[in-house]
Amino acid sequence: MAMTKNLHQRRTQRNRTKLAKIANGRPRLSVFRSSKHIYAQIIDDVQGVTLAAASTMEKDFGGKGGNVDGATEIGKLVAQRALEKGVKDVVFDRGGYIYHGRIKALADGAREGGLNF
Repeated sequence: MAMTKNLHQRRTQRNRTKLAKIANGRPRLSVFRSSKHIYAQIIDDVQGVTLAAASTMEKDFGGKGGNVDGATEIGKLVAQRALEKGVKDVVFDRGGYIYHGRIKALADGAREGGLNF
């Protein structure tokens, strides 16, 4: 068990190190996926603050849950909140997850919402 957690931490740390090199000051769209929900936040690593966030846990989301349709809606919602803050260009941080299913749906929703990555 500990070995698996350690491997996951090293993989995500490698990804974030690579992302920091190619980011050129752009904020990071970070994704976390659980079995029931999906979470997205746009993080400015230079200042260390979260600029915008959205998840299926929000009260006014409507209970679509963590399925593909819900992930698409969360992508659009986080993009809308980011555009309100003046953020248009981001770097996509999939957090070690395979770019498939809910992760891909969230990315597509964020692109439809107006984010560039």
